[in-house]
Amino acid sequence: MKGFFRGRAKIQPIWVFVIALFIFFSVMSEYFLSFGNISNILVQTSTIGLIALGMTFVMINGNIDLSVGAILGLSASLAVGLQAISMTLAILAALVSGILLGALNGFVVWKTGVNAFIVTLGAMLGVRGLIFLYTGEQSFFAMNFAFADFGTSTIGPVPVLAIIFLICALIMHLVLTRTSHGRNTFAVGGNPEASIDAGIRLGRHMMINFIIVGFFAALAGVLLASQMGAATPNLGRDYELWVITAVVLGGTKLTGGYGSIVGTLGGVLAIGILRNGMNLMQVPAFYVLVILGAILISVLIIDKKLNAPSAKEVRI
Repeated sequence: MKGFFRGRAKIQPIWVFVIALFIFFSVMSEYFLSFGNISNILVQTSTIGLIALGMTFVMINGNIDLSVGAILGLSASLAVGLQAISMTLAILAALVSGILLGALNGFVVWKTGVNAFIVTLGAMLGVRGLIFLYTGEQSFFAMNFAFADFGTSTIGPVPVLAIIFLICALIMHLVLTRTSHGRNTFAVGGNPEASIDAGIRLGRHMMINFIIVGFFAALAGVLLASQMGAATPNLGRDYELWVITAVVLGGTKLTGGYGSIVGTLGGVLAIGILRNGMNLMQVPAFYVLVILGAILISVLIIDKKLNAPSAKEVRI
């Protein structure tokens, strides 16, 4: 029984950090606990959070996707730029673009065997170039007020964007923990050779997870464009770094085979609370980057020490 609780306690250590941040900023700022500020945190983290849901699957699978920020930017530009034809067409085109680009990333990684880091780095550069070609280096502004109003709408007192993010988090948690695809995701990331012996089709499975993250990046782009009422060619820059940071902080291993949506949710909230709280304390934004970088490196070092296979591990 003692071992059971020790194992459970190790699952989501990020939530200890989230609670500590929550308490700290509650004491340091009288505005932090206001309902409006909590809603702001959920809205501000929803975009990164949606992409992080898909990235969790990809990283548990043992891969990574650096093109998500560019996919977000392209989908946002399509969602706003095509509204002159039809808002429904614009949104569908934006979402389909993410699905197709995700499928392309997965297909290239599968068929060529090239590391996903390199493939998606190339995709990031290429897609960002497509955005500038499509937009003519100009910002697009939403002319449909229903689209622009959706990003700031609420159901009761709760922002719609926050509700969408939390519902998607619940769905992806159930997919990861209750379906054969979720079990296969862990199996492939943990031991690809054994997965092949078990009859798991690695290539198709890999493509599905890249499609998932591509879809969520596109959905995040549509929702962010709706919130802003506009899209810019640079929208989504550095989002891949924030997303990967959130997923790693949530406990997902870069080597694959381990992670959870609950942990990723904690990582996303940790970043959101830290950025929001330091902003309330009027701390310059670049300090947040320094702190997050230090925290991320510390987490990786601690994880390495706690999960070292043996004392005989080779040190370089």
